[in-house]
This record gives sequence, C-alpha cells and structure tokens, in this order.
Amino acid sequence: MKLIEAALSFFSKMLFSFRSLLFIKRRIIIPHTHRVSPLLSLNPSHFSFNQSCPLIWFTGFLYIIRYPFVSKANPHNYFQHMSRDSLCKIIQKDQWDDPQIVRLFDSSLAPIWVSRVLIQFKQDPRLALKFFKWAKTRTGFCHTTESYCILVHILFYARMYLDTNNTLKELILSIRSRKLPGFDAFDALWLTRNVCVFASGVFDALFSNLVDLGMLEEANDCFSRMKRFRVLPKARSCNVLLHRLSKSGKGNLSIKFFRDMVGAGIAPSVFTFNIMIDYMCKEGDMDTARSFFHNMKQRGLMPDIVTYNTLIDGYGKIGLLDESLCIFEEMKDAGCKPDIITYNALINCFCKFERMHRAFEFFREMRNNELKPNVVTYSTLIDALCKEGMIQHAIKFFVDMRRVGLKPNEFTFTSLIDAKCKIGNLDEALKLANEMLQEADTELNIVTCTSILDGLCEAGKMKKAEELFREMLKAGVTPNQQVYTALIHGYVKAKNLETAMELYKEMKGKNIKADLPLYGTIIWGLCIESKFEDSKLLLSEMKENGLTANTVICTTLMDAYFKAGEPSEALSLLDEMLDSRIEVTVVTFCVLIDGLCKSGLVREAIDYFGRMPDFGLHPNVAVYTALIDGLCKKNCIERARNLFDEMLKRDMIPDTTAYTALIDGYLKHENFKEALNLKNRMTEVGVDLDLNAYTSLVWGLSRCGQLQEARVLFHEMIGRGILPDEILCISLLKKHYERGNMDEAIELQNEMMGRGLLSGSKNYALPIVQT
Repeated sequence: MKLIEAALSFFSKMLFSFRSLLFIKRRIIIPHTHRVSPLLSLNPSHFSFNQSCPLIWFTGFLYIIRYPFVSKANPHNYFQHMSRDSLCKIIQKDQWDDPQIVRLFDSSLAPIWVSRVLIQFKQDPRLALKFFKWAKTRTGFCHTTESYCILVHILFYARMYLDTNNTLKELILSIRSRKLPGFDAFDALWLTRNVCVFASGVFDALFSNLVDLGMLEEANDCFSRMKRFRVLPKARSCNVLLHRLSKSGKGNLSIKFFRDMVGAGIAPSVFTFNIMIDYMCKEGDMDTARSFFHNMKQRGLMPDIVTYNTLIDGYGKIGLLDESLCIFEEMKDAGCKPDIITYNALINCFCKFERMHRAFEFFREMRNNELKPNVVTYSTLIDALCKEGMIQHAIKFFVDMRRVGLKPNEFTFTSLIDAKCKIGNLDEALKLANEMLQEADTELNIVTCTSILDGLCEAGKMKKAEELFREMLKAGVTPNQQVYTALIHGYVKAKNLETAMELYKEMKGKNIKADLPLYGTIIWGLCIESKFEDSKLLLSEMKENGLTANTVICTTLMDAYFKAGEPSEALSLLDEMLDSRIEVTVVTFCVLIDGLCKSGLVREAIDYFGRMPDFGLHPNVAVYTALIDGLCKKNCIERARNLFDEMLKRDMIPDTTAYTALIDGYLKHENFKEALNLKNRMTEVGVDLDLNAYTSLVWGLSRCGQLQEARVLFHEMIGRGILPDEILCISLLKKHYERGNMDEAIELQNEMMGRGLLSGSKNYALPIVQT
C-alpha cells in the first residue's frame, strides 16, 4: 500500500508540473486583462473545463483515489447558473447550507473547484480566507497543497502577513504529517507563483516558517532551492537560521550555511558575524572566532559591544586572559564603552583562573565608571571567595549585596551553602537553605541538595541525610549520580556497606551510570570488608561500561590486599598496573613500601624504594617514614637513622610519625639518650608530640629504668590534654613497683584513679593501696 501511495504521489507531482506548464502556455495564447489566466472562471459563459487540458482532469482523478467523495455525477451541470456574485453573497452571509455549495463539495473534483474559487477571490483576500477556513471544516474534505499555496500568494500580495504565516505553518505541518498528498511546499509555491503579481518575499516567508518550526535541515534545503531559482531570503531570515543552527549544536551546518549565504550574494550584517563568533567562542575555537572578527572589519562592519563581549568571554573561559585584556583595550580604543556584561565576563574569567586580585580591580573599575554591580557580579565574586576558602569575605559581599537592594539567587545561596558544608558548619548551611527557599522564591533544587547531602554524609550524619533525601523525593527532585555518590560514600564511611549496595542497585535500576569516583568508593567499601571477589566483579562491570580502573582504585585494592595479609596479590596487582600502563604515583609506592614493611618484607621494600627514580618519582615524607618504621621494627636502627638524615639533607621536614618510629627504635635498643635527643629536636622544630609519640617515650623510658623521665613526660602529656590509655598507666605503675619505688607508685596510682585513668573494675595484679 505504501509503495502504491508513493508511486501515485510521484506521478501526480509530475502531472502537476506538466499541468502548470500548460497553463503558462495558455496565459500566452489566451488574452486576458490580468497577468495570470484564472484556472477556472465562475462566469456562466466560461464555466466548463477547457477540453484541451486533460491533465487537470487526471490530477483530479488521482486526488479522488486518495480522497473519494460521494457523487460521481457530471460536474458541468452543478453551477451553470452560478455567478461570482452569488458565490460571494453565500460566503459573506455564511449560507453554507446553500444547495449549490453542498453540491460543489459533493463533487469528486471539489479540491480543484476550491482552488479555482480561491483564484476568483484573489482581489478579496478576506473572503478567500473565510471560504478556505470553512472548507476545512467539511467532513471528508482536505485542501490540496495547491489550494494552500494559492491562498498564501493571495494573502501575501494583500500584505496579510500574519495570516500568510499561519497558513504556511499549517501547510508545512500537514505535509510533514502526510495529511496532504503530492507535492513539496516549495515546488507547489513556485508553480503557483503567478496567481498574483510575483513577489519573492513569499518564499522568504516559507523559509522563515520552516526555521520557526525547528525544521532546520528542511530550511537549509529550501535555501539551496531558493538560491537555484534566484529568490533569495532576507539577511534577517538567514540570521535566524544561523542562530538556531548554532544553538542546536549543528556547528558544521552553521558554517556551511554561512558560506552558502555569502556565496549567494547575501551581505552578512554585524548580527550575522556576532552569531558565528559566539558559536566559535562557545566551541573554544578562538582562532576561527578571531578570523570571523577580522573578516567582519575587512567588510567595513564595525564590531559592536556584543562582538567585543563575546570575544572577551571566549578567550577568558579557556584561560587566555591576556587576549581578553587585549580585546578589552581594543574595545575602549574603538570608542565602544564597556557595560556590565563586559565587566562580569572579565570578573568571572579572572576568578575562574585564580587571579582574584585582578578580578577585584575590575569590580572597583566598574563602580568608578558608575556601573552598578548586579546579582551576577556579586554571585560570581561570592562563589570565587567560597572556593578559595575565604568564607567571611564571601559573607561580607553577601550582606553588601542585600544592602544595595539586590536579591540573592539560587547560585548565590548554593555557593555559600556548599562552602559551609565543606568546612562542616552544617547548621549555618541549613539556615541558608531555609533562607533561600523563603527569599529566592524557589524550591529545593538538585545542586543545593547535593551540597547539603554531601556535607551531612561527610560529617557522618546519615539519619539527617536520609531525611533530606526523602524530602527531595517528596518535592519532586530527581536524584542524580552526584546525589547517589554522596549517599553511598557516606554509608561506606559509616561502615554500612549493605545500605550502600542497596542504593547502588537502586541507582542502576534508574539507568543512572556510575563514574570512576563512585566505583572507587564502592570498591573501597568492599576492600574494608575484604570482599575481594565482589571487588573483582565490580572491576569487570567497569570494563563492560567502558571504564578502566585508575590509580586510586588500584592503590586502594593494593592497600586492602596488604592489610588482609596477602602481599603476593598486592604485588600481582602492581604488575597488572604496569602492564596496563596505569600511572604509578608516590601514593602507590607509599602503600607498597608500607605494606611490604608491615608484612616483614623489608628487603623487598628497600628494593622498590630504590626503583622509584626509574618511574620519575621521588620519595616524600610518608614513603621515608614507612621505610624508617619498617627498618626500626627489623632492628636496622643505623640504616633507619641514615634515611632520616637523608630526609633532612633534602630539606624535608619529618613528621611526628617519622620521629616516633625512630624514637621507638632507639628505646627498644635501650638507647634512651638518642630517643630524648630526638624528642628535644621535635620540640625545637615545632613538631608536636601526639599520643603515639608520648606512649613510645613513656613506655620506652620506664622499660629502660628512666622512671623519673617517664613520669615527667607522663605529666606533660596529661597537661597538654593528651590522655594516656589504661595499658600505659598500668605498665608505668608496674615498673615503679618492680623497681621498689612504692611511695611514688602509690602516689601515681592515686593520681591515676583520681583522674579516672584507671577504671578500678579490673584486676591489674597491683598491690592494694591504702588510702
């Protein structure tokens, strides 16, 4: 059936073309007062069809095949006594039930009669339009493409442009939905062009309506045919298509159309060039944008403020700030005064690339030029200050913004909320969120919710996070991948892997794809529980989704293997990383060396330490500390001290862990003098002792018999608010009793009991103290 319809459509189109040619011939032969002979005269003396034009009958027959009507009687006898005046009276008085009209639409050739009636009323376009609209309401009747085009020409000639455009839109949509048989709109419009005095503007109207309806490729095709027939659209219409093409992401078609447009002789305007420059800037192709800019000036067109602002923003967004400044200076030299958009673009770009000082200079300059900063200006600066961690300064701008009468928007509030969440000030973040809902006349949005959820999850407040998640769903906010990532990360941190995996399944069920950070979080959670098989399954899933494990994921797995006591698996993973050319970082080597040392494989750790330069890497403090700790535990104190000194020679500052490892090593060898020297050095260089450092010193010194020094350090740590655990307290007391220092022991035990350091509920095998 479709094949038959297609064949009939093609054949009827061909006949229509022949028919038009015959009518052109008839216009030449038959004299008439008008330029165009009417297709059908309603004058009684000229009512019947010209027998020399059988194609008219045949095209009507083709239409009957698709749209049959009830009557098959001889059409010649219907309106023998019907004049134009009588028909005019029927239409004017809405006498649609007149038998003459009824019989007309009972005819199989009604569509052809309608076209001819429209031509008879071309001098009275409103009557033609009224008749056309009424005919549409007839059951079983459908206008032909020809009828639409005849009416379009009549309306356009009468300057009834709104009705022209409405009729064209209706025609285009009918053809697109295949409600009309036969012809292409352009072909039919071209073949009926002489209904009225020929005007090329009607083709511009067709072109513009195709663009308005979003039929951009069809509009481009229409332009090609217009160019071929030399009925070119206006530059303004071309600009609209260019703009729509650039916004729809059809860049190649946009550039091609620009070239076709210029090649056809349509002179581009400043607006034309602005469209192309804007598109190139958004694509980051600043070379082509600059080329359009030069071309524009070569044609004698003066760039306007939109041109300059677009280039300033384009260069700034890709970090070419010097180029932005050059355009800014050129703009001022050309006598084009910068506006608020100019300064906002400059402020945004300089904030984005962390040149805050220059951004604030522009802020002051715009104020000096009597330009008032708007919401965008303040919001940009507040966001930049928040990202720099300068939250108090951001709050000052927020207050100033309100003071000058500007209303903060969602972006302003979200920047502050996100900053507050990142520093753990959740109460302030929630307060700002409530203000946003009340003042910004907005509802919960995905960006703000994600920031708050992330903050709650980082703080371990999973119940509140769950409540907010439910509120989001009630408010109709659809969770995205970032929301699920925040929640899953929070549950993994809270060691609630089961809920995390349930959320992951829910996310997959909604066809939301996980990214590498999310996969990394889940693998981290699985590694914590030593679920290595599940981790491998997840790695396989990643590969199926086109993702490759990165350095972070591999390093996490390696660390888990070491902690699970499987160093061979960890080393195998390292080999896989190298084979797959996954980057090996300093963190990877830190995990590797620390894991090998804790597995007792210190020699292997030393070997990998020596191979770091082969990868273009140099050990940091953490790597040195891991190896020093491993050497100390293997009683290689001298070698550990050499590494410690090597750190100092490289201007590295050892941290508390490095000092503690070496102190612990010295005390195990009863070299308390070196241990105390290291402790004093820590104090001199400003490295604070922590619980582990004090514990090593107090335990080690008491073990070496230096009870007085141990007791001094014991009181020092308490004085600094670092409370020893019960095991250290008991060890220190036992050493006092073992050495026979009963008075000091009793005094110390009472003190410990008084401070609550000893619970008194356990049997510590200590003498009973009389109080």
